[in-house]
Formats: sequence, structure tokens, C-alpha cells
Amino acid sequence: MEYAQRKEYEINPQTMALIAKYDDCGQVITQVVERGNRFEITKCPSQVVDDSCRYFASSLEGRILGTKQVTSYTHKPPIVISEAMGIYFFPIISPKRKECSWVAHKYIRSYQGESDHTTTIQFSNGVNLNLPVSVGMFANQVQRTAHFRVILEDRLNDRPGVQETSSERIAETFS
Repeated sequence: MEYAQRKEYEINPQTMALIAKYDDCGQVITQVVERGNRFEITKCPSQVVDDSCRYFASSLEGRILGTKQVTSYTHKPPIVISEAMGIYFFPIISPKRKECSWVAHKYIRSYQGESDHTTTIQFSNGVNLNLPVSVGMFANQVQRTAHFRVILEDRLNDRPGVQETSSERIAETFS
């Protein structure tokens, strides 16, 4: 793990998770988990997400409003950081809280609940990460993000002549 703290960071296709943690002064900072790297950012995870959304010409608030418009999800909505790169993230608690961690949907291989009511995620590269959220809540966020991805990708791709429905694509995501 890289111990030097960075001040700036944009979410990219290698970003798997943004984990909220406390520094020695009690401030919330972000541990960035990438496919082959981990390091810390001196901002809270939702600020990193907002900065990344702004880098891609939006904002966290704008992305949340967009998700609500598309899906009617009002609490902890998943968001798309970049449509072009297919980067979708979801929060594990309210994104208004500094302690909110974010997870990239595409890297989740599996997850399981633990006896202490946390959830351990296994990412596609074999990295395991334990988060302070129940497995039921985590499973719900994974499903909602899959649903959002299918709807948005159908709209973005505007696939004329394809008879496949969003429900069929969601079923494929979980098979």
C-alpha cells in the first residue's frame, strides 16, 4: 500500500472502491482501492465522487437527480460516473454522510454476510474487503445498480431491432 496521501484523484476504470476511514486527527479520509493499488486521499469519499463527476461534466447531486429520474430510487441511489467508460458506483450508506463508502459495481465477484453484521466483498481480482453494512442492504444496492445500468445502457445504446427487455438483461446480469 502506498502511504503517501494525495489531495486529488479522479475515479477511473481501475477504481474498485472508495472506503471511508478516519485519520489520526479524526477526519474522514478515503482509502482508494484500485485493481493493483491502494492509497489514501485527504478528502471524504463522497467528495472524491463529486470531484470525479465534475471531471466528467456533472456533479454528485446531478448524478443522484438523474438516477432518481430514471429509476425512482430515492435513498442511496447508484450513480454513473462516466457513461462512456461504464463506471457505475453505489453508496453503502447515505451519500450525504462523510462516512459513506462507495463500491464499483463491475468488480464485484461475490459477497457474503458475516456474523458481526458486516459484508465481505470479493472483487474480480481476488481482493477481499469487509464493509460495515448488512448483506441484505449490500445485495439490494448491487441489484439496484444492475437495474440502473440496464435501463441507462439501453437508453444510451438505443438498440433498434433488439427485442430483449430490461428484465431479460437484468436476469442475464445475475446468471
